[in-house]
Amino acid sequence: MRYEPLDTELYKLNRKRFTRKMMPDSIAIFNSNDLMPRSGDTFYPFRQNAGLFYLSGLDQAETVVVLFPDCIKDGFHEVVFIKRTNEYIATWEGQKYTKEEARKVSGIERIYWLDEMESILHELVLLAKRIYVNLNEHDRFKSGINSRDQRSTQQLMERYPAHKYHRSQPILKKLMMIKSPWEVDAIQEAIQITGQAFRRVLEFVKSGVKEYEIEAEIIHEFIRKGATGHAYDPIIAAGENSCVLHYIDNNKVCHDGDLILMDFGAEYANYAADLTRVIPTNGQFSARQRQVYDAVLRVLNASKQLLVPGTMMDEYHREVGRLVESELIGLGLLDKHKVAKQSAERPLYKQFFMHGTSHHLGLNVHDLSNRYDPIQAGMVFTCEPAIYIREERIGIRLENDILVTDEGPIDLMKHVPIEADEIEELMNAGVLN
Repeated sequence: MRYEPLDTELYKLNRKRFTRKMMPDSIAIFNSNDLMPRSGDTFYPFRQNAGLFYLSGLDQAETVVVLFPDCIKDGFHEVVFIKRTNEYIATWEGQKYTKEEARKVSGIERIYWLDEMESILHELVLLAKRIYVNLNEHDRFKSGINSRDQRSTQQLMERYPAHKYHRSQPILKKLMMIKSPWEVDAIQEAIQITGQAFRRVLEFVKSGVKEYEIEAEIIHEFIRKGATGHAYDPIIAAGENSCVLHYIDNNKVCHDGDLILMDFGAEYANYAADLTRVIPTNGQFSARQRQVYDAVLRVLNASKQLLVPGTMMDEYHREVGRLVESELIGLGLLDKHKVAKQSAERPLYKQFFMHGTSHHLGLNVHDLSNRYDPIQAGMVFTCEPAIYIREERIGIRLENDILVTDEGPIDLMKHVPIEADEIEELMNAGVLN
């Protein structure tokens, strides 16, 4: 791993919190993600299952974590199965976890090889009355590919049809929304690396560069500072591309007078950062660009103050909508008389700001969450208001990551340049010197 393993106490705490929510006489089984085939005999880079990592810190394919807090067999309350390594695997694939290494990372004492799992797990399942399975329950997730957890669940249900089955994800959603200090530190490290990459971009950009050249500067800084890479596909969108919400082609030229919208974030220890900034290709905002930019920045500064315990997300999004609406009237993009008569279900501001303002951030860039729970201390949210004016080739989205506390929201990205004057100053520093 490029990152330093997080404190084992984090995973011990997470398992304790999870098992407290389990029903009596239950066993919970968590599988690592698959190695996904790319072509021929090659695979895409491995990314660990967030639930398994959250409970163990183990960052290796072909890993299974089993939790059985009420197990009557002594010493089998927590068990891990990992891939057996040998000289051949070490030569061709590199070092895998030894049992001692897996024990040190996870804090789980009982470690077995994966080829020993069938008989051991069979005995444990027969001692349990209920089985918790870990299926992807993100409400926007769609996939035609069966995951390792799905295949495992199907096999379990065929072999043990008399057991009762329960879902791990509702428990994980509740727990993972609230970040421990160790997790906040990991997110902060990802943010630190992301901020350094943005400063590098400010020194690099000039008229005529290609979007993918900017992307190259970002990944250079990520890898140099020990990040795994991008936490999600980066958006480097110049000119009219800045109005395409999920633009990831990153292959156009950045022309003089264009704005460049950049949405990117480093991944460190599997935790994500999520940053959006907009800069002028030539280092100087036009009067109109600056007018829209400052409007969005005002919304961001006001919106992040609304991320306080007890607020419901629907209420929060409606209030941000009102802030954007007011700015759009000031920019001459909406008529206040038409706004007064608008449909509550179809507010007019949605023409220029069509996405949500915030999502949970953690082991996933769109982290596990229950959108109907109130905001609570310990949650980490993005805050990303925007205004898109396609006819003017102006797309402004500004995004920082915010930690909710009982004392008020903490902007984890406050050190990353965002004021228009500072951005212009940094972009022109080399020219002025």
